Amino acid sequence: MKNLVFGASGLMMIGLIIATIFYQTSTQITPPQRPQTIEWEHNGESKNKSEQQQSDKEQPLYAEDAIDYSLQNDQLSITFDKGNNWITVPIEKDKLFDGEYRGNKQELIENSYILTEDRTAFLYAEGSDWNDKEILLTYSLDQGETWQEAVVTEHFPAMRFRKIAFLNENFGYVIISGGRTMSQEYSSVFLTYDGGKTWEETNNSDVTRLISDGGFTDENTGFLSFGTINPQAPDVYVTQDAGNTWNKAKFNVPEEYDKVFVSAEMPFKEGDHLAVLLNQGPNGDYEGGKVKGKFISTDNGKTWEFSMEVKPNETEEPY
Repeated sequence: MKNLVFGASGLMMIGLIIATIFYQTSTQITPPQRPQTIEWEHNGESKNKSEQQQSDKEQPLYAEDAIDYSLQNDQLSITFDKGNNWITVPIEKDKLFDGEYRGNKQELIENSYILTEDRTAFLYAEGSDWNDKEILLTYSLDQGETWQEAVVTEHFPAMRFRKIAFLNENFGYVIISGGRTMSQEYSSVFLTYDGGKTWEETNNSDVTRLISDGGFTDENTGFLSFGTINPQAPDVYVTQDAGNTWNKAKFNVPEEYDKVFVSAEMPFKEGDHLAVLLNQGPNGDYEGGKVKGKFISTDNGKTWEFSMEVKPNETEEPY
């Protein structure tokens, strides 16, 4: 009987030892860990990593018009069939906004590009030196199948105002300004006669006010309109010899419109004369500030006479 008791006790002791060893071993094994959810803050909302990865994926592009562009997915793309097919433009997106620009980079800078069936062109700058940029034009004449790059000028300050346009397949112009200090800046005009391959700088107007608009109505006749900060009267310079000389145009503004119509937009051809719209500037309040004055010129832009008021809902230009 005594041996039986000792045997049972021994078996119990062995079982206790085995259980202890098993418990210690099991506590040393790290159980499988659930994947961690890494959170990040975006616009005040918490999103987990899987949501972030989803948002990082390229989003489908959308076109409002048959010929359109997109800046989604941090690149410039164009379409000629309302978004069925997209072509990537070989320009880094940030270069399109280089210079003095305060927009949100969701839309291209107005007048800095051309996007038509026959010509696609984008004006931009390269260079790390704020006061020494290379102004370039990347363009395509076959709807993005091939691209060409042209140098407009090798040295120019960081751009503020920029505008490019073509009057025909060969003649085009670029107007740019830069180096702004308070209400003064440098502006320049460049012309091309070979479709954009090469560019020639015209003589300077020697005006240092901030430029507000400009352009050419034919290969010889061009205009520069100055004054963006509280303009008091139209300040327009005209050339009739392709930029060799610039002279101040004369506006005969009726007394009742003095200091009302103060800033000239780009003149345009209308029948056998030129016409231009003068707006009220940034601080205008006549008739709500939206009414413009239409002036006409019969001497190709040297002098201008008042024609009529133009309300916002009326046709302004025959484009």
